Amino acid sequence: MRFVDLLKTTVLLSMAAAMALAGLTVAASTDERQALPVLMGWWLGAGLVGGVIGRRRVTTPPIARLLAGARAATTLPQLRPLPVFLGRLCPIFVGTAVAGGLAFLGPQVPGIAVGFTIIWSLSWRHQDAAVAAIEDRDGVAFFVESASPLKPMTLVRTPSFRAEVPGAVPDRAG
Repeated sequence: MRFVDLLKTTVLLSMAAAMALAGLTVAASTDERQALPVLMGWWLGAGLVGGVIGRRRVTTPPIARLLAGARAATTLPQLRPLPVFLGRLCPIFVGTAVAGGLAFLGPQVPGIAVGFTIIWSLSWRHQDAAVAAIEDRDGVAFFVESASPLKPMTLVRTPSFRAEVPGAVPDRAG
């Protein structure tokens, strides 16, 4: 699976988890209507925090280290998107299921989880574009190699097409 696609999927899945948990919070809080305005304030604040954190269009230091440590290969790795998708994004599934399961014991639990998933998705929203810009500049493509959630993620760097920008000054080294 391409790393750019995994980043996009992470953002979309995090926001989908936030929306599902928000709906569950509203549905479960029939007796506690006074908690909803507080939770909605938390969601708004979380949106502001995530928006501020994710406003830059450059890679974060952990992603930059991951890209720098990518193993070079001349052929495409074995493409298995479903195991990579499930292995890498299972913490989102598990967290959403646990918070959703606790909704009817205390609707504040998924309500608080909504804020954290909003922060997560908004703070990562530009990472795929930053990685795609690096891929276009260097003429490479990054693929996720490891699918196990218990092992650190590793990337494979393969040759790809380089984007030629009209009017750009060519690099003197190349």
